[in-house]
Amino acid sequence: MEIGAGAALGAAIAVGLGALGAGIGNGLVTSQSVAGIARQPEARGNIMTLMFISVGLIEALPIIGVVIAFMLFGKV
Repeated sequence: MEIGAGAALGAAIAVGLGALGAGIGNGLVTSQSVAGIARQPEARGNIMTLMFISVGLIEALPIIGVVIAFMLFGKV
């Protein structure tokens, strides 16, 4: 029983830290995109496209973390 509880706690911490990192990354990408658009409004389309691609890739990290945590948790 203690091993299962430790595995659940480890999985929760890993997923939580992955989500925290993704949140910080999304905030940085978005703030720098807004700053870039404010400096150069004519490049708005290119900057927004790159921002959405970056946010999508950053958001993949917590999803992959959840999948790996469930896979490892299932083996305990």
